[in-house]
Amino acid sequence: MMSWLDLNCQNSATPLMEQLSFFHNNTMMILIIITIIVAYMMTSIVFNNKINRFLLENQQIELIWTITPALTLLLIALPSLKILYMLEETLKPNLSIKSIGHQWFWSYEYSDFKNIEFDSYLLNESNSMNNFNFRLLDVDNRLILPYFSQIRMIVTSTDVIHSWTIPSMGLKVDATPGRLNQIVFFLNRSGLFFGQCSEICGTNHSFMPIVIESISPTNFISWLKNKI
Repeated sequence: MMSWLDLNCQNSATPLMEQLSFFHNNTMMILIIITIIVAYMMTSIVFNNKINRFLLENQQIELIWTITPALTLLLIALPSLKILYMLEETLKPNLSIKSIGHQWFWSYEYSDFKNIEFDSYLLNESNSMNNFNFRLLDVDNRLILPYFSQIRMIVTSTDVIHSWTIPSMGLKVDATPGRLNQIVFFLNRSGLFFGQCSEICGTNHSFMPIVIESISPTNFISWLKNKI
């Protein structure tokens, strides 16, 4: 999760988020280099009173300032296309979860198993919070998922448009009434991952957080046995 004075992206929990972080760093490096070059050129023009009489209609300079931006755009476009292809659902999921948005909480259904469904509400500050809970981010029932597994998340809503979002996993799916949206992801480590509804859905929009608890497949099977 984000902490104070954290200006970078959150630590990635999926291969997709790793690529998004690499793409962000790559693009920011290119932008910083361009900014420095343009600032240097503008500064030199302002403080330099000399004039190059051979500068007008210089074919070599025009060729450079045409090819260089094209190569720069290629350096940005190629990683972006790679990430777009990674978003395609190419692998068969090992587990399917259905997430349903309500005003203002989430409910989850484990579609591959019978009678495993629950609601996930924001923890009440007065009587439910503990010292290890995060205010306005923790819930009473976390979504338990195994890492090293291909997971399909099916998202919908019962009332208005919500958005199921986990920044550290690079996931954002709209929950639209009467429609099923889905996304496939792969958790590569254990941990707690926090998110919130990212679509303004009413007065309590900021009080419907999402918490994923990533555990080992062995512990996940034990958790399933207790639930069933």
